[in-house]
Amino acid sequence: MANRSWAEPYKIKMVEPIRMTTREYRQEAIKEAGYNTFLLKAEDVYIDLLTDSGTSAMSDYQWAGLMLGDEAYAGSKSFYHLVDAVRDVYGYEELIPTHQGRGAEHILSQILIKPGDVVPGNMYFTTTRFHQEYAGGSFVDVIIDEAHQPDSEHPFKGNIDLAKLQAVIDEYGADRIPYVSFESDVNLAGGQPASMANYREVFEFCTKHGILVMLDATRALENAYFIQQREGGYHDKSVGEILAEICSYSDGATVSSKKDNLVNIGGFLALRDAELARRARALLVAFEGLHTYGGMSGRDMEALARGIYEMVENDDHVAARVGQVQYLGDKLIKAGVPIVRPVGGHGIFLDAAAILPHLPQTDFPAEALTAALYVDAGVRGMERGIVSAGRDPATGDHHYPKLELVRLAIPRRVYTQAHMDVTAESVVSVYQDREAINGLRFTYEPSELRFFQARFEPLS
Repeated sequence: MANRSWAEPYKIKMVEPIRMTTREYRQEAIKEAGYNTFLLKAEDVYIDLLTDSGTSAMSDYQWAGLMLGDEAYAGSKSFYHLVDAVRDVYGYEELIPTHQGRGAEHILSQILIKPGDVVPGNMYFTTTRFHQEYAGGSFVDVIIDEAHQPDSEHPFKGNIDLAKLQAVIDEYGADRIPYVSFESDVNLAGGQPASMANYREVFEFCTKHGILVMLDATRALENAYFIQQREGGYHDKSVGEILAEICSYSDGATVSSKKDNLVNIGGFLALRDAELARRARALLVAFEGLHTYGGMSGRDMEALARGIYEMVENDDHVAARVGQVQYLGDKLIKAGVPIVRPVGGHGIFLDAAAILPHLPQTDFPAEALTAALYVDAGVRGMERGIVSAGRDPATGDHHYPKLELVRLAIPRRVYTQAHMDVTAESVVSVYQDREAINGLRFTYEPSELRFFQARFEPLS
């Protein structure tokens, strides 16, 4: 039975039409978008792998919850359903609801970071680092070296290197470190998990030094699945049990619920300390909304509460979700396309530096490869390299990340294996014609989070 085919643990109840355009149409569309896939119209995209954030399909049970959402301005019963769900599944007592994950990042940074502080973390994420710097802090990468090596098969490339973390303490002092930012299933490393042993060791280490540990638990469910599959002692535990243990080794977490939690909008900051939660709620009222809805409507909270329970109801959902990513990755590996290995939890990350060695990083190879992939078959991915890394606020020069990647993030419960076949064929076709891809240069560069709205033109 081990070699038998498997199928998704759901059946399709509603469909949304998509259309394939001509190559000439797509060439004009990407030109009008400034060769930035964020600026394409969604209706011009055939298979949309720009992001897995807010693009998942909700279940019938979640849609039913929308009709039961309590829209009371204060004290909505849907809020208390959400409180119960976060407490039951993640284990945190204090809940601060936000419109999405970056709202939680903003509030956490504002209540904990002072100018001159240093925040160690296991690889930067764009909005997370922005909020840390906006609050006056500086990010320091303490992820293990293997995370920067696309072909490394290390099973837990999201791990924090305790020697690097100790070096940060030695240089700056523990009193200048408000918290360690510990991301689960590290996005910019290629959706790479951390081990339970590392979560435990980091928490014990930080507790000894009086430093808080704050998770980015946005994709902690997928991280829990990898622990179940790869780490000794966890094969017989449910993903829900493993998720709860991950969170137990932290003082709080930010969550963009648009990923694991299977909703199209929403997020939260979860904490253990009641005083920190009080300070967070004071900012929540100013920046998001009242403390019992934050940035969400009652129906959003109701669907979110149901999604949290649904994602851990059994292990079939996450196994199929990660399995679809693995399916696409296996096809590309078999075709010889350089990708980040092992295959991660939420998407395939093409190694643009290896695919386009004729382009220096300053010619934005990942951005160019992303545009070429869209032109080939209407598949929309996202650049995750030097453009996403931005500029050093002190020097004005580019940050030069060691990874220059194109992310193909797969929405949950949206596409079939046939869509993955089409995607694989397109990637292989572009890879075979890779020497024809030219670099890009800026025609417009925003000062902050430039990858969202930047515009480019091809180099001659």
